[in-house]
Amino acid sequence: MRFQGLVAVASAIATVSACGGEEHSCYGPLKDDVVLTRNVRRMQPEASNATTGPRAPLEWGQINFLHTTDTHGWLEGHIKEQNYGADWGDFVSFTRHMKQKARKLGVDLLLVDTGDLHDGAGLSDATSPNGLVSNPIFENVDYDLLTIGNHELYVTEIAYETFSNFSKVYGDKYLTSNVQIKNPTSGQFEYIGAQYRYFTTERGLNIMAFGVLFDFTGNSNVSKVIKAADMVKEQWFLDAVNYKDPIDLFVLTGHNPVRFNESSSSFDTVFSAIRSQRPDVPIQGFGGHTHIRDFAVWDNKATALESGRYCETLGWLAMSGLECSAKKVKKNPKGVPNPTRSAVPLRSTSTANSTAAIPTSTTPSTLRYARRYLDWNRLTFAYHAKGSQALSAFGTPKGAAVSTSITNARTALNLTKLYGCAPATYCQYCQPFGAPGNIFTLLQTALSTVVVNETRKTVPRLIIINTGSVRFDLAQGPFTYDDSFIVSPFSDSFQFIPDVPYAQAKQVLDILNAGPYQKKKRDLESRDFAFSALTADRDTCIDPPLTHNLAAKRSLPAGRLIRRTNTSPTPGYTTLDDFGSDGDDTIHSTIPHYPQPNDLQANASFPLDGSAPEKVDLVFLDFIASYIVNALNRKDVGGDFSLSQVEYYIDKKFTTNSYLPAYAKVAWQENLEDCPVGEGIGFAQ
Repeated sequence: MRFQGLVAVASAIATVSACGGEEHSCYGPLKDDVVLTRNVRRMQPEASNATTGPRAPLEWGQINFLHTTDTHGWLEGHIKEQNYGADWGDFVSFTRHMKQKARKLGVDLLLVDTGDLHDGAGLSDATSPNGLVSNPIFENVDYDLLTIGNHELYVTEIAYETFSNFSKVYGDKYLTSNVQIKNPTSGQFEYIGAQYRYFTTERGLNIMAFGVLFDFTGNSNVSKVIKAADMVKEQWFLDAVNYKDPIDLFVLTGHNPVRFNESSSSFDTVFSAIRSQRPDVPIQGFGGHTHIRDFAVWDNKATALESGRYCETLGWLAMSGLECSAKKVKKNPKGVPNPTRSAVPLRSTSTANSTAAIPTSTTPSTLRYARRYLDWNRLTFAYHAKGSQALSAFGTPKGAAVSTSITNARTALNLTKLYGCAPATYCQYCQPFGAPGNIFTLLQTALSTVVVNETRKTVPRLIIINTGSVRFDLAQGPFTYDDSFIVSPFSDSFQFIPDVPYAQAKQVLDILNAGPYQKKKRDLESRDFAFSALTADRDTCIDPPLTHNLAAKRSLPAGRLIRRTNTSPTPGYTTLDDFGSDGDDTIHSTIPHYPQPNDLQANASFPLDGSAPEKVDLVFLDFIASYIVNALNRKDVGGDFSLSQVEYYIDKKFTTNSYLPAYAKVAWQENLEDCPVGEGIGFAQ
C-alpha cells in the first residue's frame, strides 16, 4: 500500500517533458527505439550496464543468504558508473528469481538488510523527512530479517517515520534488540521493532535472530540505544538464547562492523554472550556501518559477512552441514557448486585482544561455507539468476513497476535537474590530495569561486571545510540536483571571524589536520541535512529558473546500451578477507587508495603580487567553529577569540549542499545538450 501511494504521489507531482520532433525519441534516433526501449525498462534510462561479468556460478548450500547494507538511498543505482548500474527494480526481479531457484534446488534462501537507508542520494534525501519516497520503494523487497542503522536515529522525524511506518511494514522481521523510542502517545519507551525473531524456514531450519546496533550515542533524545553489554544481561535476551524450542542456527544481524577489533563493534559482546550459553550452536553474523566488503571468521562454527555500501555490493553467503531434524533439508543441492570451506579463525584479525578472552566452540565442525561479493549491475543479476528464467525475460512485472516508480519519483523530485556538465571524474581517494582528479582539489577551486560575501569580496579570505563533509565521488557527466546530495547530503552553513591576523589564521589548517577528526554534533534536526519539500530545489540563492532538464534533453550515443561483455578486468573492488582474495564475484583491477587530510583550505582575493595580506576573513563550516576558535587560541598561535565573534559569512541557506551546484553553473556550462559520461570511478580519463 505504501508503494502504491508513492506511485500516486509521484504521478501527481511529476511534470513530464515531451520529446521533441518525430525523428528522434528521448534517447536517440528512432531506428534504435526497439533496443533502447527494452533497455529503458531495465535499470534507469540514463544508466549503463556493466561490460565485465561474474567469474563463476555461485555456490549453493543448505541455507543461503542475500545481504544488503548501508544502501543510503541509492535505489536508482549508480547512473554514471557501469559497474553498479542496476536499480532497485532490478534487485526486486533478482530476488524473486533467486527465491524461485532456491525452491527448485530444495534449499533455503533468506534476504537480510542491516540498516542505514538514508543520507547519500537524492531519492532519499530530497524529501522532508528523508526516506518519505525512498522507503516505500525499498519495501518492495520481501526481506526475512532487517535491522536498524544509526542514520535512522539522528533526526527525530526520521526516527518516528521508521517507528510508525517502516517497522510496521516488516513486523517481527525488523529487529531492534537494543533500540527503543518514546511512543508519542504513551510517552513511554518501547522497542522500535522486535527484540528477536524465532522462526522456522521453508525447509525446516529453526533460527533465532537478533538485530543489534553498535553502541551509538548520537541519536536524538526521543530514542534510546541500550549498550550491548547491558542488553546481554537482560532476562528477555537470556531467555531467547536459551529458548525452549530447538535452535539450529543463531543469526546475528546488526549495523555493526564484523571485526571484533574494530573499536565501534559490539558484536564481540553479543557473540560472547551467546557462545557462553550455547557453545556449539552455529552463529552467522551480518554487519555493516564501515562501508566495506568483509568476511570474518569468529570460530569454527561462526562467521560474519559485511556487504559494502551504496548499492555497489550484494553479499552472498552459503552454508551447509547444519544439524537439523527436518527431513526436507538438503545439505548439498545437486547440479550447482556447493560450499567447501571450513571456518578457521585468524587470531590476528578477528579480535582486539587475545581470543582467549572470548568463548569459542571447541568441538569439531561439519559446517562448510562460501561467500561472494556481487557487483550491483544487471549483467551480474541476470547471470546468477540463469536457470530460473530465460535471460531475455529477466525483468519481472513488479521489478519493472518499481523501476518505473523510481524514474517517476526522480522526475517528481526534480533530481534530473541539470546544473552543468562535469568534464572529468573527481574521486575522494583514488588520487593523491592536491592532484587533478582528486575531488578536494576541485573543491578548493569551487570554494574560492562561489563562497563570496559581496560586501567583503575584496577582503582576502581563507575558507576551511572538513573533508568529511564530502560523502562520495563525483563521476564525469551531467551534474544534477541528485549529484548535489551524492557528493554532500549535509547542509552545513558558512561562518567566519572577520579580520583575523594572517599570521594566526594561516596556522589553523595544520593544527586541524594534526588533531582529531572533527565529528559533527549529532543532536540533529531536519535542517542539518539537505532536505527540501517534494517540489524540490527552490533555493533562490543558487537556483535561477531551470533552463536545462535531463528528462527532456539527455541523449545517449547510438548503441551505447548494447555493449558486449569485456573480458579485461575493469577498476573496482579487490577484497581481502578471512577466506582470502577470491570473494569478489567480478574480477577487477585495483583502484588506488590515498590518504586524505581532515580538512582542506581555499583562499581568495589575495594580493596579486603574491605578498601575504595583513588580515583575512577566516571562513569555515558552522559545526567546526569551536575547533577553529580553539586552534586560534593556542599559546603558540597567540589568538584571543571567542565563539561570540563568529558570524554567518553568507546567507545561512547557502550550504555545503549548495556551493558545488553554484560552481557548476559558473564553470561547467559547456556540452550541456550532449554531456559525455565517463565509465566510472578509477577508470582512465
